[in-house]
Amino acid sequence: MSSLIPPRPRQVVGIRRRFAFVASQFNQQYVQGLVNHATQELRNLAPNATIDLHQVPGAFEIPIVARELARQKRADAILAFGVILKGKTDHAENLSRSVTDALQRIAVEDGVPIINAVLSLTNEAQARERCLEQDMNRGTEAARAAVQISIMLAELREKVHG
Repeated sequence: MSSLIPPRPRQVVGIRRRFAFVASQFNQQYVQGLVNHATQELRNLAPNATIDLHQVPGAFEIPIVARELARQKRADAILAFGVILKGKTDHAENLSRSVTDALQRIAVEDGVPIINAVLSLTNEAQARERCLEQDMNRGTEAARAAVQISIMLAELREKVHG
């Protein structure tokens, strides 16, 4: 685990931002914790932001919905939320890699940032720590990353079009 804590991005006041959440319904308690913490942090950082929640059956379905949202260009950033718990087979590793690769490809090809908060965890203790508790909540971190990258891309695009 890194000891570096990313800086909290500046608050975006007076600028409308739109964020789309794509959240797995599998391991729902933990995913809901990520969504709740991300929503709270976005409300703090971007009080005027619009947040659209799209629920999918499981982590494997996240990329197809993220792709559709990216192609519609109606979000400044897409936040993908899921929890994959390791079992006794390689399924979790294969699923995690597949989802991660797909989300990265979509972000690069469509030019819409996708914050990957699809967590691949060893056990429920890790899930509780990263999804439900405050100290290292990945939902909070995802929201901060979404705000930061949306500001950066807006500034870069303004330089080109402005």
